[in-house]
Amino acid sequence: MLYDAFKTLHIFGIIALVGNVGVTAFWKVFANRTGNPQVIAFSQRLVTITDFVFTAGGIVLVYLGGFGAAWASGLDPFKGWLLWGQILFLVSGGIWIAVLVPAQIRMAKLAQRFAAGGDIPDAYWRDNRRWLVWGVVSVCPLLVGIWVMVAKPL
Repeated sequence: MLYDAFKTLHIFGIIALVGNVGVTAFWKVFANRTGNPQVIAFSQRLVTITDFVFTAGGIVLVYLGGFGAAWASGLDPFKGWLLWGQILFLVSGGIWIAVLVPAQIRMAKLAQRFAAGGDIPDAYWRDNRRWLVWGVVSVCPLLVGIWVMVAKPL
């Protein structure tokens, strides 16, 4: 029973995290394609809010649920497939912290300036490309990590 509760938290965390990453990128791309500074600024503001709520919240649930499920089932979370799943998760998180969050902060600051209808500076578009490319890269270890958690290959 306790294991199932922790596993459910873990799965909810993955849904929140991966779902937010995918959906956020999708609607941000379409908002940017409008070329409308107000729409883009609004989109960028929501990226920041949803990342704080769903991505960060998902990370917390993933760890609480994952470590709790390992503890409840008597598994060592620092061996085998559990360790590899965490390494992949941390690789993704490292990319997020090192590249995506700084780019997102810069874009948010720029978006506040052009929200009233000013021109969108080239710096915004450079950071946007970086955010999209590295966002896709950061999702790859997450997806492999999900496979590791399901297949338990080691």
